[in-house]
Amino acid sequence: MIKLFKVKENQRETQSADGKPPVKKQSSGELRLQKDITELNLPKSCCISFPDGKDSLMNFEVTIKPGEGYYKGGKFVFSFQVSPLYPHDAPEFLCCLQVYHPNIDLEGNVCLNILREDWTPILNINIIIYGLFNLFTQPNHEDPLNSDAANVLRDDPDEFKSNVKRAMSGDSLGDAHFSSCLT
Repeated sequence: MIKLFKVKENQRETQSADGKPPVKKQSSGELRLQKDITELNLPKSCCISFPDGKDSLMNFEVTIKPGEGYYKGGKFVFSFQVSPLYPHDAPEFLCCLQVYHPNIDLEGNVCLNILREDWTPILNINIIIYGLFNLFTQPNHEDPLNSDAANVLRDDPDEFKSNVKRAMSGDSLGDAHFSSCLT
């Protein structure tokens, strides 16, 4: 038994003696995410970036600039953190600034059914980004995180449109203070 430990110790010394840093082994989640990212097929109004560099794939940002609907002309950034257990665990993400939206609360949490009860490992980052994109082109008042916005959307779409414009230009609505997200 002692000889086995000595062999492993000698192997480690040999690996570091050649001057090259030891190769970091990628988790299965990193390998799957790398595959998902290389196969991305995003709408033109969406892009992905890696603020910590391409060596840190598990943390990235997605920017959505809707070209139609209530949120046309806005710029919305989402910060993603992906678990090493991806795709068995859904990625976690937040909207980086407050937005007046029935499916996004004021803390940036997003209500997207594929991230809850409908998540399966067959889903991927591309599907999540399309889901986010669709929330901006077709907000859903039936499954809200922001019930005030959902009620206004359901009861008075014109007032909802006005509230979205005010929030996107940096105005306050009630107790919520929004930053401008216009491009």
